[in-house]
Amino acid sequence: MRVPNVVGKDHQLAQDTMQAAGLYNLTEEDATGQGRNLIWDRNWVVVSQSPAPGSRVSEDTTIVLRSKQDDE
Repeated sequence: MRVPNVVGKDHQLAQDTMQAAGLYNLTEEDATGQGRNLIWDRNWVVVSQSPAPGSRVSEDTTIVLRSKQDDE
């Protein structure tokens, strides 16, 4: 399966998009390096992801979403 591009989407929509593509092994990181937890997903926007969009992966691949708060 291919990894969808979710950069620029709010974190909740990004998670929903990944799951709709059959990718459920998701992890998240604070892209600012402050180590904050993403409590209210809709207040965060994805700034990078790994593996890269379009990559071919198996369904058990861990997808890392790096996000920052909307106002940062």
